[in-house]
Amino acid sequence: MAHTSSVEQLIAFYQTLTPQGITRFAEFYSDDAYFKDPFNEVHGVEAVAAIFAHMFRQVEAPRFVVSECIADTRGAMLLWEFHFRARLSGRNREQLIRGVSHLRFAPDGKINYHRDYWDAAEELYMKLPLLGGLLRYLRSAFACRPARV
Repeated sequence: MAHTSSVEQLIAFYQTLTPQGITRFAEFYSDDAYFKDPFNEVHGVEAVAAIFAHMFRQVEAPRFVVSECIADTRGAMLLWEFHFRARLSGRNREQLIRGVSHLRFAPDGKINYHRDYWDAAEELYMKLPLLGGLLRYLRSAFACRPARV
């Protein structure tokens, strides 16, 4: 995984991920891999795979688009967009979440640390009808306003 071609294979894996592809996580993640995002914190490649299997049950047409990659032999940072259609919203509009994944590689080149950073409030909660209105109000109330001259 530590070589550029391996990182490119990982990106291709995520950008073409399907429910059937869930079984391939062990090709990229070490047995004791750590994963954390705003909703989950797990250890083990099977637990990581389970999070993505859950994703396919929760949303329609999920897909990742990696727009930038910064990598060396120790790890990588991936800037991505997650496109999906929410099953719970009743709307059939495509949703978008932007985020960054921080990856670290084990000596064998597999991922042993995966931390996703994305703003759940802005990217998800603010789009909900009732909660979104409250959060937009709070954001406005706490926003810095330049002094008028």
